[in-house]
Amino acid sequence: MDPLDKLRPVYDFLLTAGVTYGFNVLMAALILLVGWWVSNRAANAVKRALGRTNADATFTPVMASLVQWAIRVVAIVAALGKFGVAAASILTVLGAAGLAIGLALQGTLQNIAAGLMLLLLRPFKVGDYIEGIGTTAGTVNEIGLFTTRLTKSDGVIMFVPNSTIWANPVTNFTANDRRRVVLNVIIPEDQNIEESLASLHRIVKTDPRIINDDKTKPWIAVSEYTDTGVKLNVGVWTSRADYPNVQADLLRQIKPGIKPEIKPHGPETAAVLDVAGHA
Repeated sequence: MDPLDKLRPVYDFLLTAGVTYGFNVLMAALILLVGWWVSNRAANAVKRALGRTNADATFTPVMASLVQWAIRVVAIVAALGKFGVAAASILTVLGAAGLAIGLALQGTLQNIAAGLMLLLLRPFKVGDYIEGIGTTAGTVNEIGLFTTRLTKSDGVIMFVPNSTIWANPVTNFTANDRRRVVLNVIIPEDQNIEESLASLHRIVKTDPRIINDDKTKPWIAVSEYTDTGVKLNVGVWTSRADYPNVQADLLRQIKPGIKPEIKPHGPETAAVLDVAGHA
């Protein structure tokens, strides 16, 4: 018997398998190429659509990435189906793997969930100055899926986990167009109270940057009698842009003999800040 005849069954099997699996490989590669192309086009379409709206600068790339990878996952599942791998089996394996990864990366998933909530509910946006728990304070540069990047008042970059920001109170100093400067001024007991009040009224009245309307009238009054003297309260409203200069000018113009009691607060070394009402 010819040796070639002995190898013919093997040759026929390899040829049949090559044609069958080769076709499946080509189809799987084509599905992946089309899936990648469609995902890129869809991501670009999402970016253009959100670019025509008032969507947050960080929200756009995040949503584009989610759409892109959702389409790519569908393409990968379809490509594996060409090799006889059932979609149900793939989803079962992915579910089990997702559960294991989720338990191992519980903190990371919390940051992702918190990042999505920050992007959707938008308690603050890029460019806002915020202050949170501990040393968390600065201007928001980027809201990512895992961390929020802040620039502190001294220029230092801070990365804060999203779960830390979401789970704790956050003060947004930029959300309101107006800010209230509050100074607690202590005068000696032998100093005339009425003259001190009149002097403070003159200082406030001559500053055009101080807002004086029905809702935001300046507040100047005696607030407390202490062992060190009489405490006078000065509260005025001004625009957010003028806040640091108005505060500095008020402190500079207070006549000698009146000691301002200052408490650091907010993005600048500020006086006591009370945006809710009179102190």
